[in-house]
Amino acid sequence: MWNEFKKFAMKGNVIDMAVGIIIGAAFGQIVKSLVNDVIMPPIGLLLGGVDFSNLMIVLRKATDTSPAVAIKYGVFVNTIINFLIVAFAIFLIVKQVNRFKEKPQEEKPATPPPPPEDVVLLREIRDLLKNKN
Repeated sequence: MWNEFKKFAMKGNVIDMAVGIIIGAAFGQIVKSLVNDVIMPPIGLLLGGVDFSNLMIVLRKATDTSPAVAIKYGVFVNTIINFLIVAFAIFLIVKQVNRFKEKPQEEKPATPPPPPEDVVLLREIRDLLKNKN
């Protein structure tokens, strides 16, 4: 069983997938910082100094014994913007990778086989009769 697991873990696809997941997680952190620290502050400023991460609907205020219950739609907006940026970046990457992939060569249409000899002779006879008349 150990040898089977070792074979599985060392396959190229598994290692490629692991590298992709690690890079994807790091990329996600970069995008999260981009949205939270670069994009959302100017948008909030344009909307009157609103900090989106603090936008929420409080369902129940905090008490001494329990925390507040709130719907944090501002954080949700940030998450949607994160997703859109990641999706767009992945789209651009896939589009570029597909550009560099080798395109399958288009098959040239096969030339039809020459007609049988009797058909050629019949055509020649036809053409001679047309020319004679």
